[in-house]
Amino acid sequence: MASSSVSSLLRLSFCLFILQVMNIGRCNAATRIYQFKVQTKRLTRLCQTKEIVTINGKFPGLAITAQEDDNIVVNVINMTPYNATIHWHGIKQKLSCWYDGPSYITQCPIQSGQRFTYNFTVTQQKGTFFWHAHFSWLRATVYGPLIVYPKANVPYPFKKPFKEHTILLGEYWLKNVVELEKHVLESGGPPPPADAFTINGQPGPNYNCSSKDVYELEIVPRKTYLLRLINAGINMESFFTIANHRLTIVEVDGEYTKPFTTERVMLVPGQTMNVLLTADQPIGRYSIAMGPYESAKNVKFQHTSAIASLRYFGAFPNSVASPAKLPVFNDNIAVKTVMDGLRSLNKVDVPKDVDVDARLFITIGINVNKCNSEDPNNKCQGPRQGRLAASMNNISFVEPKVSILEAYYKKLEGYFTLDFPTAPEKSYDFVNGAPSDIANDTQAANGTRAMVFEYGSRIQIIFQNTGTLTTENHPIHLHGHSFYVIGYGTGNYDQRTARFNLEDPPYLNTIGVPVGGWAAIRFVADNPGLWLLHCHFDIHQTWGMSTMFIVKNGKTVVESLPQPPADLPKC
Repeated sequence: MASSSVSSLLRLSFCLFILQVMNIGRCNAATRIYQFKVQTKRLTRLCQTKEIVTINGKFPGLAITAQEDDNIVVNVINMTPYNATIHWHGIKQKLSCWYDGPSYITQCPIQSGQRFTYNFTVTQQKGTFFWHAHFSWLRATVYGPLIVYPKANVPYPFKKPFKEHTILLGEYWLKNVVELEKHVLESGGPPPPADAFTINGQPGPNYNCSSKDVYELEIVPRKTYLLRLINAGINMESFFTIANHRLTIVEVDGEYTKPFTTERVMLVPGQTMNVLLTADQPIGRYSIAMGPYESAKNVKFQHTSAIASLRYFGAFPNSVASPAKLPVFNDNIAVKTVMDGLRSLNKVDVPKDVDVDARLFITIGINVNKCNSEDPNNKCQGPRQGRLAASMNNISFVEPKVSILEAYYKKLEGYFTLDFPTAPEKSYDFVNGAPSDIANDTQAANGTRAMVFEYGSRIQIIFQNTGTLTTENHPIHLHGHSFYVIGYGTGNYDQRTARFNLEDPPYLNTIGVPVGGWAAIRFVADNPGLWLLHCHFDIHQTWGMSTMFIVKNGKTVVESLPQPPADLPKC
């Protein structure tokens, strides 16, 4: 009897020890609580005053800060007439898929007058992320930084900077962006370009009535600063540079990289990048510039760059700023140079060829669907009097009016299908256009389709840019996971000649698939739930360049999706 009691005590002690070990990394974790009021605000820009949607009346929005492994709780109250959701871009939502945020994917929108509490942990993540609206085009004004610092006493893998500053790149429209999206969809034609680019919400002196709407950054000579760059734009990729200064990239999408020094960088929408800036120039003022990277042909876009000011401490406020030189708008070499320089800081564990469980080939491109409207002048404004669409493997995603994750969890049928093709039905010269038999048939099929993977599956995806209508650099974003970018190139992907980096590829959550080219990624599907894969141009997502991944539950409780929260919004 005594022996049995001792044995039970030993087993209990062992279990308590294991629990202590499991929780040792969480012992210093904190809970960060925020209140988000989705509300309108009157704002004057570009000679006009209009109402915009904001969080707590701030534009850009407030910064959320935390440390690695902290719990973040955000109480959202929607005080506007529009639906709203918030996506925590780059946060993997480990076992918290319900709080990911894309409307009609992981949740129904928070309707006017309703509230919802997001509650998630930044598990084993640190770096620069951001939050933004994920309903309609509200992201144009509803966005802000989400900065996750390393744990206490954990240093950066580079010399500690003197100070840190966050720089948000954006696009600004004078029109109501919700109504603008509706008009574009109804017309079947292309969207209008933004009325201005912005740096931390300010367009700068190149625009009308904006001589005082300039963001200014003051620095101390001979000090090194960490700049957290975030591209919160919705339909445009952007170059960024600072006159007479060099930038050293040390992190992209919340993952450290080998230091890479350059005069300019390009960020796709949804991408974050940390760069080191050393104040090594004569005391004075220097221009900070953001301008367009537009790789598509025959597309209207905003040509005027946004300008901010870098002022050395001691410089005269009214001194003339040294001008910043941006690349030309279609400089593909400048883009490739930056991408070539991105490498993970250390050797990484990429799934090897023999270990890959699923290989997908996904074409991404623009389609022209037939228009059968009785009002072609207003409804058929795409090429050849058609209607513009976008697709993955020629399937144009149809946004449902229910939460797909909830439908999947409750095993409700009829809202989506599990038959997304893992490769296009036809093989042809994707980049140079379709063969003659389908040259005039660019119609995409419509559907709400998903792919299903077992927990722990090792996945390879080849994204192939298509030239059926036009090629362009597409920023593809995967929710719930990051991935290794093991290769990319121009033209059609050819496995016989493609070269992969399996030693130190960058670990990203958003990849710009090169114009007229391809990109290869690998990752492990180790986060149960339903995850959106989409182009981060809002217009392309509106047109249907999306699909969904379903990752099944694992074999244990800690590998399984928990039940939905009690206050999950209803459609």
